[in-house]
Amino acid sequence: MRSSEIRAKFLEFFREKDHLILPSAPLIPQDDPSLLFINSGVATLKKYFDGREAPPSRRLASAQKSIRTNDIEQVGKTSRHHTFFEMLGNFSIGDYFKREAIHWAWEFLTDPRWIGFPPERLSVTIHPEDEEAYAIWHGEIGLPDERIIRLEGNFWDIGEGPSGPNSEIFFDRGPAFGDDPNDPELYPGGENERYIEIWNLVFSQFNHNPDGTYTPLPSKNIDTGMGLERMAAILQGGRTNFDTDLFLPIIRGTEDLSGRRYGSSPEADVAFRVIADHVRTLAFAIGDGALPSNEGRGYVLRRLLRRAMRYGRNLGLDRPFLYEITPIVGEIMGDVYPEVREKARFIQEVVREEEERFLSRLDAGIKLLEKYVARARAEGRNELTGEEAFTLYDTYGFPFDLTLDYAQEAGLAVDRAGFEERLEEQRERARRARGEVDSMQVQGGDLLALDVESRFVGYETLEVPRARVEAVFDREGRRVRVLEAGEEGEIVLHETPFYAESGGQIGDRGVLEGDFGFAIVTDVRKAPRGQHLHRVSVRLGRLRVGDVVRAKVDEGSRRDIMRHHTATHLLHAALRHILGTHVVQAGSYVGDAYLRFDFTHPRPLTREERRAVEDWVNEQIWRALPVNTFLKPLEEARAMGAMALFGEKYGEIVRVVEIPTASLELCGGTHVANTQEILLFKIVSETGIGSGVRRIEAVAGPHAYRFTNERLALLEAVADRLEVGVEEILPRLEALAEERKTWEREREALLGRWARLVAAGLLERAETLVSPALDGERVELVTGVVDVPDADALRIVLDAVKEGVSGRGRPYAIALGATPGPNRVNLLLSFSPELVARGFDAGKRVREMAKFVGGGGGGRPDLGQAGGRDPSGLAEALRSVRTWFA
Repeated sequence: MRSSEIRAKFLEFFREKDHLILPSAPLIPQDDPSLLFINSGVATLKKYFDGREAPPSRRLASAQKSIRTNDIEQVGKTSRHHTFFEMLGNFSIGDYFKREAIHWAWEFLTDPRWIGFPPERLSVTIHPEDEEAYAIWHGEIGLPDERIIRLEGNFWDIGEGPSGPNSEIFFDRGPAFGDDPNDPELYPGGENERYIEIWNLVFSQFNHNPDGTYTPLPSKNIDTGMGLERMAAILQGGRTNFDTDLFLPIIRGTEDLSGRRYGSSPEADVAFRVIADHVRTLAFAIGDGALPSNEGRGYVLRRLLRRAMRYGRNLGLDRPFLYEITPIVGEIMGDVYPEVREKARFIQEVVREEEERFLSRLDAGIKLLEKYVARARAEGRNELTGEEAFTLYDTYGFPFDLTLDYAQEAGLAVDRAGFEERLEEQRERARRARGEVDSMQVQGGDLLALDVESRFVGYETLEVPRARVEAVFDREGRRVRVLEAGEEGEIVLHETPFYAESGGQIGDRGVLEGDFGFAIVTDVRKAPRGQHLHRVSVRLGRLRVGDVVRAKVDEGSRRDIMRHHTATHLLHAALRHILGTHVVQAGSYVGDAYLRFDFTHPRPLTREERRAVEDWVNEQIWRALPVNTFLKPLEEARAMGAMALFGEKYGEIVRVVEIPTASLELCGGTHVANTQEILLFKIVSETGIGSGVRRIEAVAGPHAYRFTNERLALLEAVADRLEVGVEEILPRLEALAEERKTWEREREALLGRWARLVAAGLLERAETLVSPALDGERVELVTGVVDVPDADALRIVLDAVKEGVSGRGRPYAIALGATPGPNRVNLLLSFSPELVARGFDAGKRVREMAKFVGGGGGGRPDLGQAGGRDPSGLAEALRSVRTWFA
C-alpha cells in the first residue's frame, strides 16, 4: 500500500466518523514561542485542548507535517528516527473518549476495508492504573491478557495543563526481526525491532495544576498519533522506514550523483539515510518560510544541511549536491503538499547558496584546525581541547567527527567530554532564550463555560441601536452581574458591530450608551467559544446583565483600520509579484495608525525593490478596484487560488476577499469597498527581525499624507541648513562628501608620517631580552605610552612599530598604552608569529594587563586590545610584560 493511500484512508475513515479534516498547518508555529517547529498534530490544537478557544468541530482529524530534532544524532543510524515526519491523528475536544478512540483505532487497523492487519499481530500497552482502558481492550475488543502490557511510562504529561494516561498499539513484525527468548527487551514497549509502535492513544482526562496536583478535566479530550513512515514500512515490507516510497526516490537520486549503491555497506547506508531524511526536512521547512541562519530554527536547518553534506563526503560527494535532489521531495509529496513543488526553484537556490557557504567555511575551519594542531604540538599536548573542537563546530560549522578524523591523522585525540560540556551549555542558552513558556494552560474558568449567543454585524453597520448585555465579567475574568461606575471589565452583547481582534487586525473601539449610563469600549477579543468580549470602562451609571445599550464603533478608527487592512492584502500581493512567490507571511498587525507585515525573504529589499513594491500598491489604489467579499466552501476557495492569512483558522465555509487582478485571500477582517478609499500608501521602514524574516511598516490614507508631509518638511529643513534649494540638496551633499574624502586622505597621510616618527622613538628604546622562559632565545620588547586621541590612532602606531621591529629577525612583543581622556586607558598588545606558535596568546595576556588599569579586554593570539578607567596603573601594566619572559 502506497504512503499516499495510507494517508488518504486514515482521513477518509475519520471523515466517515464525523470528524472535520484539518489541513496540515505550516511547520513554523504561529503564536507559540515554546516551539521552534510544529512537532506533532496536537501542537497546532493546544488552544482547543486547554479551552482558550472553541474548536471548529468537537471531532477533528489531520495529517500534520512535523519536525523533531531532539534525536538528530540517531537519524540514519536507526531504522525509525527522523527529523521530518507526518503524524496522522484524530482528536476529540470534549466529545467522545476512551471507548470510541479504542474501538475506532482497532477498526481502522484490522478491518480489511482499511488496513486489514491480522488481529493476532497487534498488542497494546496501558498505564497500570488505567482499568477503564484495560476493560475496553480486554472485555470489548477481546485482546488476551498477555497482549496487554502495563507500563508506568504510559502517562502523557508536559507540565501544567491537560494530561492523562495513554495506550500504545504495537505490530508484531515476526521472528525475522527478533526471536531470542532470553532478550529482556523483546516485548511490546521494549527496545527491539520486532514489536513496532504504530499508534498512540492519549486519554487527556486530568488537569495538571500549578501546585502539582491532578484534578479531573472539565472537558475530557482524545489526542492520537499514528506515524505515516512506520505504517508505510510495515505495509510495504520495508526493513526500515527508509525502505519505502517516502524515501527511496531520494536515495535513488543520491545513488545517481554518487555512483554508490544503497545496501552496499552499513556506512554507506547511514549516509544515504541521513541525506534522504535531512533533504526532506530542508525542503519542507524552507517551503514554509524558514531559512538557514545562526540562531533558532535557522540554526537547526544549517546544522541539518551541514550534517547531510558531511555524510555526502562518505559517498564521495565533496561538492554542493543537496540542491540537486531537493526537487525529488516535491515529486514525492507535491500532490498533498503543493508548496514543496511550487517553491522547488527557491528551495534549490537557498540550499545551494548554503552549501557553497558551508564549503567556504569548511576551508577556513581546516586552516584553523591546522593552527590548533600546531599549538597542541608546541605545548606538548596529545589532544585538542573541548573548547577548540567546539569553536570549530559552532563558529565554522565543522562537524565534530570531522575534527576527530583530522586530529587522528595528526596523531592527536580530542577532548570529547569538554566538547559535549560546551555543547550542552549552548543548548541550555537556547532553551533559556525561548523562555519559560508553558506548553498549555490549565483548563477551566467562567469564560470556557460561557454559552450565550453573540452575533457580529459589523461588516454591514457600525451601530446597533438596541444591543442586549448577555454576560458581564470583572477584570479577573469572573462572571458577575454588574459593573459600577469607575470599574473595568468585559461584556458580551447579543448583537455587536465591534470587530474582535483576529488575524492581525486590532479590535474596534467605541462607546456604549443608554439608560444605564455611559461606557467606553477600549478593545474587543474573542472568548474561547467565539463570542465577542468587549473590554469596557464604565464612566457613568451601572452596567448590568439584561441592559439594552446603543453600541457604536468609532467610525474614524474603523475607517483607518479598513484602509490599512486592504493595503496589507495589496502589500502581500506586491511582495510576491516583485520578489517572488517564495514570500510567505510570517505575521501581521493591522491598526488604525499603521500596518506591519512580516514575511520570509533571505535579504533586505534594495531601494529599487522597495520603490517597486510601493508603486505597485499605489497603482492598484488609483485603479479604483472593487473589493469584493463572499463566502465559499474552503476547498472551492483554495481551488480559486485564495491564500490563507497568518494566524487565521478556517471552517468548512470561508470568507474570501477579492481585489480583481490584484489579490485573493481568505480573511475575516474588515475592508474598504474600493481601493481608491485607501487614497495613498507609503512604506515607513523595511527591517530584518530575524534570520530570513523581514518586516515592513507602512501607512495609508491620511496617515500616509501626513508622513509624506513630515518627510518633505525634513527635506526643507536640511535644505535650509545647507543653504540651498531642495532640488540642490543631493549635489551639495556629494560635494561635501568629496571634501570629506580629501580631508580624510590628508589626515591619514599626516597620521601615518606622525606614527612613523613615534614608532622610531619607541624602537630606539626597544629592549632585547634573553628569555629563560624561551630557553634563552632573544626577544625584542617594545613598550611605551603614546599620546593619541583614540584607539584607532594607537593601532596605527602599533602597525608602524611592527613594521620596524619585524625587520630585526627576532621574535617580538609590543605593548602600547594611551590615555585619550580623563579616566580612560587604551592598551594594545601584539606577539610575533614565533611567540604565538610557542603558546603566547595576546587576547588572554592583555586581560592580565587590564587588571592594573581597572578594566578588561580580549582578542586574538597575535593581537589583544583592552580598556580601563585607572590611568595610574598604566606604567605598571606595561612593566608587567617583562615578567612573561623571565
